[in-house]
Amino acid sequence: MKFDTPLIKGKLIKRYKRFLADITLDDGSEITAHCANTGAMTGCAPGGANVWLSVSDNPKRKYPHSWQLVEVSHGTLVCINTGLTNKVAFEGLQQGVISELTGFDECQSEVPYGDEKSRIDFLLTYDQQKAYVEVKHVTLSTEEGEGSFPDAVTTRGQKHLRELIQQVREGNRAVLLFIIMRTDVTLVKPADAIDPEYGRLLREAVRQGVEVLAYGTDISQNEIKLTHSVPIVLSDQ
Repeated sequence: MKFDTPLIKGKLIKRYKRFLADITLDDGSEITAHCANTGAMTGCAPGGANVWLSVSDNPKRKYPHSWQLVEVSHGTLVCINTGLTNKVAFEGLQQGVISELTGFDECQSEVPYGDEKSRIDFLLTYDQQKAYVEVKHVTLSTEEGEGSFPDAVTTRGQKHLRELIQQVREGNRAVLLFIIMRTDVTLVKPADAIDPEYGRLLREAVRQGVEVLAYGTDISQNEIKLTHSVPIVLSDQ
């Protein structure tokens, strides 16, 4: 997934009110940018960090700048824009990068489903079989090389796991797909210390037959590409 326009560089002053961030651009000017991330962004908003922004020419936007990337340590880039995760996943599906999910006949997005009135990120059709694919954006790293999800208690994520379990019981494939939107992660674990109920449901989902996958990305100031499978560690607490 290539960025639509070249990104511009700045330094983060602070993130606040969830959706806003103050940033100093390289020319010394200070601007307020939109932050497309509702999560805690733990470890992803250090003051003074290098950041990269896109700029919209839409005159109706109050904040034309959108925060896209942050350098959390030397050479480690993180994409904080959760709105890009499904785009990266869709491109990976179309290009056959996700080996476990190739050969489908049709790919639909945002399809309503489930007793709890959810929308599945991708519904794949294989002849007579359906695969329900829920995508999650991973940016939290709790140990060197270890990615964790979620970065805050997520009742919505818990609901999605219950919905996936129900799809397995109804005879469909159900897949939870972690997309790692940072460049220093080599495995993924549930963040039990943050949301123990999510960790419990995730392990139960695996026991019930939900497939759990994790894929890493190559991130630059030009594009984000899904590249490789990453191990998932689900050992009990």
